[in-house]
Amino acid sequence: MSFPISEATAVRFHGPLPDACDVVVIGGGVTGVMTAWFLAARGQRVVICEKGRIAGEQSSRNWGWIRQQGRDPAELPIMVESLSIWKSLAAELGDGLGFRQTGVMYLANGKKDLAGFEDWLVHARAHQLDTRMLGRGEVQAMVGGVADWPGAIFTPSDGRAEPWVAVPMLAEAAAARGVTVVEGCAVRSLDVAAGRVAGVVTERGRISCDRVVVAAGAWSRLFLGAHGVRIPQLSVLASVASTEPMAEVFAGGACDNHFAFRRRADGGYSIAPGAEHDFFVGRDAFASFGAYLPVLKKDFRSTHFRTAAPAGYPDGWGTPRRWDGESPFERVRVLNPKPNMATLGRVQDAFAAAFPALGRPKLRLAWAGMIDTMPDVVPVVDHGPIAGLTIATGMSGHGFGIGPGMGRVIADLVLGRAVGHDLSRFRLSRFSDGSRIAPGPSL
Repeated sequence: MSFPISEATAVRFHGPLPDACDVVVIGGGVTGVMTAWFLAARGQRVVICEKGRIAGEQSSRNWGWIRQQGRDPAELPIMVESLSIWKSLAAELGDGLGFRQTGVMYLANGKKDLAGFEDWLVHARAHQLDTRMLGRGEVQAMVGGVADWPGAIFTPSDGRAEPWVAVPMLAEAAAARGVTVVEGCAVRSLDVAAGRVAGVVTERGRISCDRVVVAAGAWSRLFLGAHGVRIPQLSVLASVASTEPMAEVFAGGACDNHFAFRRRADGGYSIAPGAEHDFFVGRDAFASFGAYLPVLKKDFRSTHFRTAAPAGYPDGWGTPRRWDGESPFERVRVLNPKPNMATLGRVQDAFAAAFPALGRPKLRLAWAGMIDTMPDVVPVVDHGPIAGLTIATGMSGHGFGIGPGMGRVIADLVLGRAVGHDLSRFRLSRFSDGSRIAPGPSL
């Protein structure tokens, strides 16, 4: 079975491409789709240009968690809003989203984990979340298994959804609200006149507009760099798999340091490593090495370094940084990296060791996605140095759940309206104004 969204997937959103609009959103992931949704709700003529397929990359390849728990304090109020929006979306669009409030649980492997959970409770209480600590007996009663987890942190109101179904559904609903969605249409460049955005140049022609949102995920750095806009974004490969149907041990999402699992609507689980990921070393990695030292010190052992980023990847050694005509975005419509099957094998072993009554899970499908990340593991959500440009990228693996809330925030940021939240932690200038890079929680 191949991944459900790929270059071979039939185009669902054909446009047509207009000559002009108010705002062009570059990128058809959850952040771009929901930004367009809220812009249209504010009376804007909006076009989403997606080089491949809606949700073809990380927005369909994530764990499917909709969590408040463990968020960076600056993200948390937006996530609280986002959960509320998810509820309203589910009420409006129906059960197809797969939205359920089944809770998220982080399982402790030792005292250090428990101490980190206790520290984060301060933020949960500040936002009146229903988060609570669980003791060994409570964990055993809720999850079972034979693993000796000494405790956990649990947020019952957190949820889950089915990513590769949900995001295209949201795009369809946005289109019904007047958003023009165009798949298979790469934006090659901004059209800049007198220092401000005047439009975009796509592979199908030019669109006149005075505002652009770059929400291109792993491709944002490459696109912005061609216009002299520097962001220290890199991408890491995360491997995930879905299992055959199995007995339910927990209805929500749970993880420890070794493996993570999330109950699926089809009766199986999405399983993934608790912390492991792969990193392909490319030119951008060398350019941003210093900025990433703080997070590397916290997370070095969980990173598998690959010697060379493949050609065609955003940071591939053979990927051009400048182009005149066909762009790298047209050459790789959907970034579809191979999963690390050795990593997933360890996940299967860890799951079986924790739940021996279920046995080693049989995999129905394995896949990988490239997570756009920042040195402090929080995004850039800010106006760019070109008038009319807004940057919304580097969601750092947190984008699916927070996407609806971020979409509302970004839409109001684009329009110069009050966003209702403090975005100073997400400002672009933090990487150039001498600020200390402070990675977010690593729960």
